[in-house]
Amino acid sequence: MWAAFAACALCVVFGAVLALGQAVAARHRAGGAADLAALAAADRALWGEAEACAAASRVAAAQGAELLRCVVLGELAEVTARVARGPYRPEVSSRAGPPGLPAAVP
Repeated sequence: MWAAFAACALCVVFGAVLALGQAVAARHRAGGAADLAALAAADRALWGEAEACAAASRVAAAQGAELLRCVVLGELAEVTARVARGPYRPEVSSRAGPPGLPAAVP
């Protein structure tokens, strides 16, 4: 009887660890996609916001993410990307541009 109870408890713990791992992996994938998309947008910032955001969207899609927000102000780009993995849908924002620019984009 105790062995069956211990096996069930271990299965519950194992399931919780797997769910936590999936949530962390989704968050990291969203973070990487947002970082790369922000770099792509900042690289194309001088070509205009439409071109910069199109490049960011392509990069995010290549990383398996969806671009939710893209704002370009001068050479500074700020994007938000979301990854959908199972029940988890983390959204991560990232900013890229030359050093010394304002800390936030409106």
